[in-house]
Amino acid sequence: MGKRVLVADDFSDSRRLVKFLLEQEGYDVDEAADGYEAVKKAVASRPSLILMDLAMPVMDGIQATQAIRLHYDLSEVPIVALTAYGDFYKDRAKQAGCNDIVQKPLPIADLPPLVERYIN
Repeated sequence: MGKRVLVADDFSDSRRLVKFLLEQEGYDVDEAADGYEAVKKAVASRPSLILMDLAMPVMDGIQATQAIRLHYDLSEVPIVALTAYGDFYKDRAKQAGCNDIVQKPLPIADLPPLVERYIN
């Protein structure tokens, strides 16, 4: 398994920024614009880490995490929830199978160490 990160966020500017920053650090980055797309891409690409926005259309990050956790070969992939809603989602995200919940906006300098902690 390489250093592949799946970034699921309905806000395209956020996805592009995270993709740019992580590619500078040598990661391969896939993008998903909603939870349904995140599940499809996670199954297809088997990422090393998933950065999951919780508030997304079609299927939210909680539902997407639950669906990803149902796949045997994705059950151990770290999923870090990113949310602007703080404690509102915290318990639900943990119950769904997220490994960590990080408050948005995440300072840019904090992103590479966060990803490295879960991939290495």
